[in-house]
Formats: sequence, structure tokens, C-alpha cells
Amino acid sequence: MTSLGGDGGSVTPNWAPPNPQGTYPPRQHAPGNSSFSSPPPPRQRKGYGRPSVSPVWVVLAAVIAAWLIHTHRINSTEIILFCVLMPSIIFHEVSHGAVAYLFGDDTAKRAGRLSLNPLRHVDPIGTIVVPAITVLSGYGFFGWAKPVPVDVRRLRHPRNQSVFVSLAGPFTNVVLAAICGLAFHVFYIASATTSQTLSLPARVLLFAGAVNLWVAIFNMVPIPPLDGSALIERVLPRRLWPAYMRLRSRGMFLVFALILLLALINVNPLAPVFNHVINWYATLISK
Repeated sequence: MTSLGGDGGSVTPNWAPPNPQGTYPPRQHAPGNSSFSSPPPPRQRKGYGRPSVSPVWVVLAAVIAAWLIHTHRINSTEIILFCVLMPSIIFHEVSHGAVAYLFGDDTAKRAGRLSLNPLRHVDPIGTIVVPAITVLSGYGFFGWAKPVPVDVRRLRHPRNQSVFVSLAGPFTNVVLAAICGLAFHVFYIASATTSQTLSLPARVLLFAGAVNLWVAIFNMVPIPPLDGSALIERVLPRRLWPAYMRLRSRGMFLVFALILLLALINVNPLAPVFNHVINWYATLISK
């Protein structure tokens, strides 16, 4: 099984109807999804804007990776998938903050999250612990990056621009998939250098493109708080908001729990979909 998860996360609109107590629902996401919440702490706060990942987690990740490789619990394909998944998710996350910045919200910029430094985006649980557990259990890779903070109240036109902020992540992944596919075609197809066995750079390009395409598809599933739910939120009737917000706060947990439950009973709906994406993508860029 190869389950590749992204950050997901659509915007909790500033125009959401109030709850029964007359206050607006909290503007934040479940873990692993872009957190569209209140402004970040003051600029002068100690440690603000610095990488928040302890070196201990980095060492732990290196030890786990070395042990998995040494015990042959993961193969070269899974190593490549993991290595290209992390940059794919990071670009996905940064694009949320970058588009929000273009529309007037500098929350992510002030938090130092418009950086491609991996340490600024690693979530110890979602990026290290959960992938390690799923790999050791034979369920493949599933994980997420640290949320990028976005405050929709700072956007110039919150209701409409919040949708673009949410869709920026999947769009970025599609663009990266196109770039990888074009590079693969130019260097390994058009130049007639292909062979029965792909070289390591060719495999990296192939899987990087497929993984980015998969992250985009996965995050466009219209289940809150994945990015695709932004389209639902934009047209959701006001009377359905209370029930929707209750579902939204538990959305990522429910998605993750469902995947693990299906894996425990040897039902894996993601594997055939991911394999189909890879096969379709490989066929497309090999023409």
C-alpha cells in the first residue's frame, strides 16, 4: 500500500454564520492542514519565525530511516516516494501562504513560513511518527506537513480569495507534476535514452511527478478540511453551517482513521487509485 497524504485544508471563511452563542466558529484546521486562524504572536516573541523542530526529531528520523533500510523493510521505490513526497507537501504548504500574502495577509510571512527550509514545515507527528508507523505496519506512507498559518480576515476579499488560497496548494502540485513530466520526456524519451531499466534520476522525475499529481488529487477530495472542501464552503447554505463546522473540526482525524481501519481489514482503496495515477502519468509523458 502506498498512501500519500498532503496537507489538505480549505479556508474557514470569515463570513461563516455565527453559532448559537452568537460567536463565530474558530478559524483553524485539524492537524496536518493549513491553519487559517488568528494572527500569529507578536514579532518580538522569543523564537518566533525560527524553525521549531528540535534536532532530536531530526536525529530520530535519521535513525528510523537507517533502521528501515538496514532491515529491508522499505525498498528503493518507497525511499524515492518518501523523498519526493516531503518537497511536494512543502511546496503545497508554502503556496497557501504565498497566495494569501498576494491577497493581503502576511501572517505566514511574519511566521517565517514562506521558506523552503524543510525544518520550518516538518510536523513531528505527521512527518515522522505517522509515516514511520504506517511503513512499519506495511501500510505505506501517509503523512502531512506543519500547518501554514493564514488569517482570512486579513484578505482583501475574504469570501472569494479564501477559495483561491485553498486551491493554490493542489494547483502548485499539478504545475510541479507537469514540470517533472516535461523534464522526463525531454531527457529520457525525446532523447531516446530510455531502456528497460530506468536510471535513478529518471525514476525520481517519474515518481516526483506522479506523487505531486496524487497529492493534488487527494487534497481535492471535497471532505473537510481537505482543500476540495473550499468549493463546498463557498456555496454551503447558512443553515448547514453548524453541522458542517462540527464535521470540519474532526475531518482529518476521520480521514486518517478510515484509511487505517480499511488497512487493518486488508482493504486498500488508495493503492489501486495511486497505481492508476502512476500508470496514466507514465503513459502520458512517455508518448
